Amino acid sequence: MPNRLAREASPYLLQHQDNPVDWYSWGPEALALARAQDKPILLSIGYSSCHWCHVMAHECFEDPEVAAVMNRLFINIKVDREERPDLDQIYQTAHQLLTGRGGGWPLTLFLTPEQVPFFAGTYFPKQPRYGLPGFIQLMEHVAQAWREQRSEIEGQNAALMDWLAGSVPRAGGTAPLTAGPIAEAVTALKMNFDPVWGGYGKAPKFPRPSELEFLLRRGDAEAQSQVVFSLRKMAEGGLLDQLGGGFYRYSTDERWGIPHFEKMLYDNGPLLTLYAEAWRRTGEPLFARAVEATVAWLAREMTAPEGGFYSALDADSEHEEGKFYVWTPAEVEGLLSAEEYAVAAPHWGLTAAPNFEDHAWHLLVDRPLSAVADALGIALAEAEVRLNRAKAKLFAAREQRVRPGRDDKILTSWNALAIKGLAYAARVMQRPDWLSLAQAAADGLRAQAWREGRLFASSKDGVARHKAYLDDHAFLLEALLELLQAEYRPQDLAWARELADRLLGDFEDPAGGFYFTGHDHERLIVRTKPAYDNATPSGNGVAAYALNRLGHLLGEPRYLAAAERTLRLFYPALAEQPAPHASLLLALHEVLTPPRLVILRGPQPELTAWHAAAQAAAGPDDLLLCLGPELADLPAALAKPCRDRASAYVCTGVNCLAEIVQMHDMQAILSA
Repeated sequence: MPNRLAREASPYLLQHQDNPVDWYSWGPEALALARAQDKPILLSIGYSSCHWCHVMAHECFEDPEVAAVMNRLFINIKVDREERPDLDQIYQTAHQLLTGRGGGWPLTLFLTPEQVPFFAGTYFPKQPRYGLPGFIQLMEHVAQAWREQRSEIEGQNAALMDWLAGSVPRAGGTAPLTAGPIAEAVTALKMNFDPVWGGYGKAPKFPRPSELEFLLRRGDAEAQSQVVFSLRKMAEGGLLDQLGGGFYRYSTDERWGIPHFEKMLYDNGPLLTLYAEAWRRTGEPLFARAVEATVAWLAREMTAPEGGFYSALDADSEHEEGKFYVWTPAEVEGLLSAEEYAVAAPHWGLTAAPNFEDHAWHLLVDRPLSAVADALGIALAEAEVRLNRAKAKLFAAREQRVRPGRDDKILTSWNALAIKGLAYAARVMQRPDWLSLAQAAADGLRAQAWREGRLFASSKDGVARHKAYLDDHAFLLEALLELLQAEYRPQDLAWARELADRLLGDFEDPAGGFYFTGHDHERLIVRTKPAYDNATPSGNGVAAYALNRLGHLLGEPRYLAAAERTLRLFYPALAEQPAPHASLLLALHEVLTPPRLVILRGPQPELTAWHAAAQAAAGPDDLLLCLGPELADLPAALAKPCRDRASAYVCTGVNCLAEIVQMHDMQAILSA
């Protein structure tokens, strides 16, 4: 018989509806029961595409013996970290404090009935393995400690709560804001660069798009070169699906060779922005192909009929990680012509030793196509034709395999990251079809996740759930600003203003900065103000950046002041340890150096040509709006004269140049 999770909408929670565990979702019922029975809470946090979550589920939660111990000793709560990032943030931090190690998923914690954790871990097997205790043995020891060592637990809890409370900044420093932390962060990040394989740090290697965007925009020539090199290595390696497009979550090795095969929406949106910008700067076809393949994957596999993008694809299919994606040379050779195989095999490394488990190969660029063409004595164009035919055949064959599972909930914050990336790629690469995809996603969010002036964090099957968090509002505000630059729609600007007002009214601390949860959110053991970038950007960094931009766009001092208050609150942390704060540092630069606002006015089709020229000349720091003669009731700051021929207006802060009436003059000014 299904358990209580059968009533949930989360695909992850529904994966556990048939467990023999007496699961509860997080909520008043479970928390009240723990208090009434004076039982500890066993809290398990994961997500639907998590490989080790599946492993622990099969070994423990589906096992009647394990479930019987769980049901006897604890109140068991299962949480989807994607629906409840507020809980995940708090308890990941608690795990690090209790264990001295970084966390991950599945996250396994034992809480007091007052929700304070006193023991934490991640994956546990049923039987002792990998140096880990067996889960049954662990639970018995935890329950014994709860019965017999209550005073020690209470003392530990008091110290933990003091630390958590002290981690939330309440007031900023008095030092003036300077660009010093920006330069220091660039220096620190460059020192961690891998000059052989690209990226930063050792294996496992994550894309870390916030840091890459920061270095590309604010770094010196050396830092920008590092980013371009890293993007090249990621696109040629196993991090990018060479057949179907889309980037996997991270690489298990330093070479970007073998990934963890989940595909997450939150990675692919920011990577679209980065690869489009890399193409704009270099013109390299590799970067254009990475963008095109990733957009094709989004449109083909991740787009919901009602608008918006699904959350993720599993790493596993048929209970094996990567099975959907890997090949043997015999499989490939059987599908291709001899001429196609002669190109594809050396290019993708099928002539080298197997690089994956069970003598399988994960496709990556082992030899440049130009080198393969030279070795075969054929033109590069002919090699490209053969490789494209091989891709099409292998992709068609792969589509007949058992597919990985898909998490089909629509998360507002992750959709916003994808909308921003799509809109930027669309305007940089002149792809109106991509812009239509981004606009449809934004319209879908507005229809599904925006209810009576309130934003929700998740939706599925037309039902919105969970009050939205800081990230939802901040990321969506930034995405709307990007959409406005690709094509001005009055409804996008109106929604941006509503979101900005919600940020100020529902999330801002008068002392500065934004809480992750709204003022009317349920009370948790701590109310966080996140500053660091993680897999996604810092909500405070994006909020400050987007509010500052919107403030300059509209001439609205409330938004500008809120952005500056945020930077002042976090400035001591930026000065002390700048490198982990890339998003806040991007905001700091824009507060110190207001973005250049470029407004184009005039009739069509002349205005379209000016827009294309301005897009080519402007950079990511510029705010570019193209406003046709049909637009009425524009905000005062945007209501520039519209004449019978195209012209441009360029302003920085309150200083504006004279009206520009020649396209070549505009191009020269924007390119300077």
